Amino acid sequence: MASPALAFASYFPSNAFMPRVVLITGHTLLSKRKAGFHWLADAYWRAGWEVVFFTAAFSWLSRLSRDWRHRPDVMEQVNRIQWVKPRMGGFIWYTPFHPANLRSEMLNLLATPLFARYGRQNLHGAAELVAGADLLVFESTPGLLLVDRFRELAGGARTVYRVSDDLKLLRNHRTVLAAQERLAPTFDLVSLPSARMMGPFAGLNNVRVQPHGVRKELFDAAVSNPYESHWTHRAVFTGVSRLDTDFLHKAARLFPDWCFAVIGPFAYLPQLPNILALGELPFEHTVGYLRHADVGLHCLQGDDVGVFADSLKVLQYTYCRLPIVAPQTMQMDRPNVVTYRPGDEPSIRQALLAAIQINREQIDATGVWSWDDLAKAMLG
Repeated sequence: MASPALAFASYFPSNAFMPRVVLITGHTLLSKRKAGFHWLADAYWRAGWEVVFFTAAFSWLSRLSRDWRHRPDVMEQVNRIQWVKPRMGGFIWYTPFHPANLRSEMLNLLATPLFARYGRQNLHGAAELVAGADLLVFESTPGLLLVDRFRELAGGARTVYRVSDDLKLLRNHRTVLAAQERLAPTFDLVSLPSARMMGPFAGLNNVRVQPHGVRKELFDAAVSNPYESHWTHRAVFTGVSRLDTDFLHKAARLFPDWCFAVIGPFAYLPQLPNILALGELPFEHTVGYLRHADVGLHCLQGDDVGVFADSLKVLQYTYCRLPIVAPQTMQMDRPNVVTYRPGDEPSIRQALLAAIQINREQIDATGVWSWDDLAKAMLG
């Protein structure tokens, strides 16, 4: 079998010295909070590519939302390339403004002409990095307003739109939504992690459903059990938002001999002895809590949670062969999912009891992709 590096490089002419990918995202390369684009960066790097991790949608306006990126250690790195290892560098593009929801219809309307010029601001040396790119991968962020300019710089580079999030659901500014509508048909590939996100792209010939990947090598490695031994069962939640704390409170009271571990930046959790508030953890530490859990919790709140039915944590839970407990409103059809009615205590009890009765050996994880699989699929 050909090595990943050879398989990836086969897209390019034989005289290509080293392919370069520029990943345009809202995340920063050295963030402790790992997202899909971090794992994509690792996948391309392992395959022999030069990787530029370009952070967009970060400006003076970010202070209004108390953006965590306005930390001294991050601000010291802005508007310059920082190579963290050979062939892997991060560029944090910090600008006077970016398209942001100003929480006022009038202000959003007045700001539209200004926001439309976002992609024409000073690139502070990033132009040379983009000009040498063979592949440009744009995440669903205001960075979409850079597509036209980056195409001018990079000539014939392949362009991919990876729709990690629903821009409308995240209440992005109308300028960003308009850019998505205009540009989507022009990409070489529009990559969706779930068919449920097809709505704005229905009818386009360049759309493919390409699920998130999983760091299989980490989950496959031997990892110690971080749970205390006295718990009868262990249920784990990992995420950054929308946690249904009412579910968590009811479940923990119903099953006082269970441990409910919560991984994520949640400041206000029910204060019960069997709720383990772990905060944000390095991903390598998170793996142990998933590997040694008995149940994966996908207890999100909101009427629009259906778009999270194929989220990264669902795939991680499935790869670990965990039964998953989720609200009925998510309308999941995976065989390892048991649903509950939000707010209904008997339903929550029944769902958790049914989850631990699932035969984990029969949960099929063979269809879960690795990040290498996704990175390769993006090449067409």
